[in-house]
Amino acid sequence: MAISINPSYRAAAIGVASAALLVGAFSFGVSRDGGSTAQAATTTASTPGSARITVTGTGSVTGTPNQLMLSMGVQVNGASVSSALAEANQAASSVTDALRQRGVAAADIQTSGLSIYPNYQGNSQVPVGYGVSESLTATLDNLSVAGSQIEAAVHAGGNATTVDNVSLNLADDGSLLASARANAINDAHAKAAQFAKALGVPLGQVISVSSADQSTPVMFGAEASAAKSSSVPISPGSQQVSVSVTVVYAA
Repeated sequence: MAISINPSYRAAAIGVASAALLVGAFSFGVSRDGGSTAQAATTTASTPGSARITVTGTGSVTGTPNQLMLSMGVQVNGASVSSALAEANQAASSVTDALRQRGVAAADIQTSGLSIYPNYQGNSQVPVGYGVSESLTATLDNLSVAGSQIEAAVHAGGNATTVDNVSLNLADDGSLLASARANAINDAHAKAAQFAKALGVPLGQVISVSSADQSTPVMFGAEASAAKSSSVPISPGSQQVSVSVTVVYAA
């Protein structure tokens, strides 16, 4: 039996097939498993000559923290709001004075909280007293004496002293970030070149770059006692600065 194809239908069919081949040739994705994280590259094109290879590169460098952020305060109870507040104020002032005398600049000490609350006993709705807590944060820029500064502040506040936590940071991570960014760009370029070679296409110029920076500080809790006379030991450890960049190349 003879089968005839109308010329207009034939042209439409050829057009659809050609479009499918074009999309198949220029739109695809390639991924590679990198262990704990997956790195991906994609190559896309809507028209001939507009192919793009998109990759994500990462770079990390490690530095030694040189700044300590101290979060501490005082907490007292009294028969009245005024008596509790007066005692808390005195203790907080003593803590601040101790830090100042140990070399902490006034600009590096900041009040961070004040709380006044009633204390109840059992199911009674009548307060039996009042509690007051005052908190502050201090930036300690010299780790070699930070332990003695903390000890002096704790001793000055007496039994009213509370220490919430300390965190170790890099005061200036500009040079580390620059190195991490360079590593991330190199990583992205190497990946893009690998994908371009595998796909048999030339790696063109950079179309766009976007980045995300991340700094992971060393943090630890601290418990202090006013009766302890030795300096609080400070171990700076290390801190990692990481950068992730997404680079789009022409292909």
